Amino acid sequence: MTEISIVAAVASDGAIGRGNGLLCRLKGDMKYFKNLTMGHTIIMGRKTFLSLPKGALPGRRNIVVTRSGARYPGTVTYPDLSVALTAEKLLAEKEIFIIGGEEIYRQTIDVADRLYITEIGGTFPDADKHFPPIDLGRWREISRQENPADGDNPYPYAFVVYDRKER
Repeated sequence: MTEISIVAAVASDGAIGRGNGLLCRLKGDMKYFKNLTMGHTIIMGRKTFLSLPKGALPGRRNIVVTRSGARYPGTVTYPDLSVALTAEKLLAEKEIFIIGGEEIYRQTIDVADRLYITEIGGTFPDADKHFPPIDLGRWREISRQENPADGDNPYPYAFVVYDRKER
């Protein structure tokens, strides 16, 4: 069975982005994200794809959900998230990663099996994109790795993994 996992970096105030970009650059989180998703399918919305500085992420199957019908180099596009999830599950991959943005997260949080959340120890009042609330009645924290701020990471952060409780 294919698992659907969400990957997101979320600030203390629930913020995930501003101006079609990330809130901040955490080198540790970038490395974690790459290691986690390498060799897997990643699904994202059009705005998230267009925010990637070099286009499709190498070493991964890049899926873009867009109603526009546009095609992007190095990607497969679908007009609708449910069509994308159904089609990609048929490929029998063990785990598919949802990587954003806000609308895609909202549409998948109720069907996801696992959350990989990087908790950023800061707030961003000017953020214009937010992650849906994580209902701890539905999710169980299974691991946490705390990381301090340093020269490559301007905020403290934690890698937190949640599994869905019984459906």
